[in-house]
Amino acid sequence: MASLLSRLWPFSPRAASAPSPAPAMSSHTGAGSEPHLASWNPYPGSADADLLPDLSTLMARSRDLSRNNGLMTGGMQTLRDNIVGSTLRLSALPDYRLLGWSREKAREWANDVEAQFRSWADTAECDAARTLNLLGLTLQMLGGAMLNGDAVALPLWLPRPGQAWATRLMIVEADRLCTPPEKRGAEDVRGGIRFGPHGDPLAYYILKKHPGDALLGKGMDYAEWEEIPAFTAWGRKRVIHLHDKERSGQSRGKPVVAGVMRELRMAGEYASNELKASVTNSLIAAFLESDQDTQSMAEMLGDGAAAFNAQIADSARAAFSRLRGPALITIPPGTRVNTVAPGRPNPAFDAFMKAALRHIAAGMNMPYELLLKDFSQTSYSSARAALLEAWRYFNGRRRWITDYFLRDVYDLWLEEAVNSGRVQAPGYYDRRYAYARARFLFGGRGWVDPVKDAQAAEIRLRAGLSTLERECADQGEDWEEVMDQQQTERRMLQERGLDFYGVTRQTATGKSIAPPDGPGAGDAEASEKDTVA
Repeated sequence: MASLLSRLWPFSPRAASAPSPAPAMSSHTGAGSEPHLASWNPYPGSADADLLPDLSTLMARSRDLSRNNGLMTGGMQTLRDNIVGSTLRLSALPDYRLLGWSREKAREWANDVEAQFRSWADTAECDAARTLNLLGLTLQMLGGAMLNGDAVALPLWLPRPGQAWATRLMIVEADRLCTPPEKRGAEDVRGGIRFGPHGDPLAYYILKKHPGDALLGKGMDYAEWEEIPAFTAWGRKRVIHLHDKERSGQSRGKPVVAGVMRELRMAGEYASNELKASVTNSLIAAFLESDQDTQSMAEMLGDGAAAFNAQIADSARAAFSRLRGPALITIPPGTRVNTVAPGRPNPAFDAFMKAALRHIAAGMNMPYELLLKDFSQTSYSSARAALLEAWRYFNGRRRWITDYFLRDVYDLWLEEAVNSGRVQAPGYYDRRYAYARARFLFGGRGWVDPVKDAQAAEIRLRAGLSTLERECADQGEDWEEVMDQQQTERRMLQERGLDFYGVTRQTATGKSIAPPDGPGAGDAEASEKDTVA
């Protein structure tokens, strides 16, 4: 075993802690030994070795920035608004081919499941604490994963009188997921998780109470862990661990601002110091300067020097307290007024801050304009390009939170719905994937130019490059509900003899009638394709 390890990694742990300089002639310039690179020899650690020792510090600093740094606060809110937004809807998509169903049967089953799911997800029944619906819990999970690097949800079975569902979620902050003291030497436990031989999580160690509550004087009774198996005996998840796994073997996630945390802190301090300096300079209008030096004044006044200095100070304070506008102020004899030219605001402040903030925005995977919410210096085409780049990231994060949180939640709920008889799913455990296949609709991306965006959507639909389902999903709408609502509105408008949003309609005799005002005015001979039956 030792010989195998020596072949895989020829350096001993002791020697690896102080890597030798790279050879003078390197194939890669990044591995060269130039003077500016000679001292750059980071340790080639594993994913956990690089992250876990620093994780608690990163979490605490990230949360401090979110409390006290306005840029960080706004950036986190921008991510929440664009990744999840104000809408969260289930779109059940059972795999009808695997189930041997027709499309019509699958659509009918999906509509029934979506209605049942809304009765759970749109109420506080889904929350073990009875305070949030699924949208609120999802925003909390996303916020925890961005701030701490991890978010943990514990699915619980809590039947309650008068409530239809027993599956509930309890959100646990990442600080509570940690390794107990007696397990810290175990090779299979990392970051509060016990792993199997293939890297699969077997159990999670959760503190019964948040360790930060010890600061409230509650004592060491908070240092009690509970080992929670990852799954039940029949495969039901007991822990949902949402984190971004960037490297193989990585046990925990890291805050989204880990790469630019130092820049955020320093930029905030720099802006604060500039503001303080500007306020201080604005309070000083002028100095009163005496012609006499200190020694001459002391010799001339003798014991009265202290009283004279106090009189000068009182006179100066009284003079400056009256500076509210143009005024004539009497100053002490033998003094003259020297005005102050304030050096604030710093003329280079704006350019320097913009350069720093662009670096921070790139580290947070957002365009500068979106992070600062400032499009004043951006053209229309540049704004669209920036938002397009941002939505690549947002859509990726939507897929991430759907795959690793929401689908697990839906699967847990669906299992209860099937076993309780509210949803019919023959052979559910044998064809679980086919039944639980689904996606989620989030808040719409909105319009940059409503006219052009609507025209582009129409062109895509006519050219067969998109579908009504996709176009509605981009705006956070369910396409079937949109069509049902349109059908209802058409019928009610026709019953009242009204036009459907200014579109030409036909009477019972087949004659086309255009609306008297609006886009169809004067167009009595409407084309057949624009006529609404």
